[in-house]
Amino acid sequence: QVQLVESGGGLVQPGGSLRLSCTASEIIFSIYAMGWYRQAPGKQRELVAIISGGGSTNYADSVKGRFTVSRDNAKNTVYLQMNSLKPEDTAPYYCNVRYGRNIVLAKDYWGQGTQVTVSS
Repeated sequence: QVQLVESGGGLVQPGGSLRLSCTASEIIFSIYAMGWYRQAPGKQRELVAIISGGGSTNYADSVKGRFTVSRDNAKNTVYLQMNSLKPEDTAPYYCNVRYGRNIVLAKDYWGQGTQVTVSS
């Protein structure tokens, strides 16, 4: 069973930066896409950023130009560099990994969430 451990959340002032990390362990097969989602209170969970196994990226419009997703395949780790943070970025952030024996059988796995709070 894949285990995802997130770190890097916290409290930051508007305009500040944070870097989230998520490391997958118990890896036997292949990791495909890796990404980050968030779910503000009273809202649906939304995609923040995702990176494919080949390095292609996709971002929510609200974070384009401010957030950067990257991955280190040797470490089975995905990162989210968040700059110019705004109060509306406040939410728990969840790591997501698509993992499996092959792309057809791959499933989504989720981290436990790390809280990001942007406030003065």
